[in-house]
Amino acid sequence: MAGKSKLENNKSELKTSKFNRFASYTLCFITVVFTLSFMGCPPPDENEPVPLLSQPTREQSEQRKLKLLKAIKLRFENPKAHFELGQLYQAEGLLVSAEYHYNMALRFDPVYRDAQAAMVKMKMENGDTAGAKLQADTYMRQVSTSAAGSRRLAMAFQKQAMDEYTLACYQQSIRLEPHSAETFKQIGYYYLSKDDKVRARDYLSRSFEIKPNQPDVALTLGQLGVEIRIPEKTETSPGQLEKSVE
Repeated sequence: MAGKSKLENNKSELKTSKFNRFASYTLCFITVVFTLSFMGCPPPDENEPVPLLSQPTREQSEQRKLKLLKAIKLRFENPKAHFELGQLYQAEGLLVSAEYHYNMALRFDPVYRDAQAAMVKMKMENGDTAGAKLQADTYMRQVSTSAAGSRRLAMAFQKQAMDEYTLACYQQSIRLEPHSAETFKQIGYYYLSKDDKVRARDYLSRSFEIKPNQPDVALTLGQLGVEIRIPEKTETSPGQLEKSVE
């Protein structure tokens, strides 16, 4: 009986130990998830579909303006704050104020693509089509030797819903890097945002052919009705590895 009791106690201790470890791992996981949720998502990058800029309500706009003006007062050399303030002024039709803050943003960050695209959009909205084209051509020449730079400028134009310049920058990126999976991917998502599923499928398929290890692209292609076959990794035994080295 004593042996049986001892065995049951050992089993109980083992279960308790396993439960404590599981509870500890679960607590750590919940803590990490909560921390990430509290901190928020990182800024959009090239791996994310490009969102269009949404228009805030008047109350939200005024509250945001006060925060941005306070941020600029604390640190005037703040390109992001100047850019966002310029966006708010542009939405209100205060183009002189908007242009001032876009210029400040570009003064402190000369390659701030979002500010460059916003400057072109402002000129177009003001009826200065020739000036907008001249400005856009200038910015495109700045990235004429960089596929990544052309792609970032395209994404900035895309946020401003400027299709002509968006596509021109993407095509420039392809000319510089004809086998860039990232560029084909972004063009595919651009067409998907326009509900042009045929072109979206073509460009995303090309991206996937170049770089098959893209779960997000594979998922989107599957939703577009494309059958995806991910190549399996072939395992190499130590003996085969030694032979290949010899």
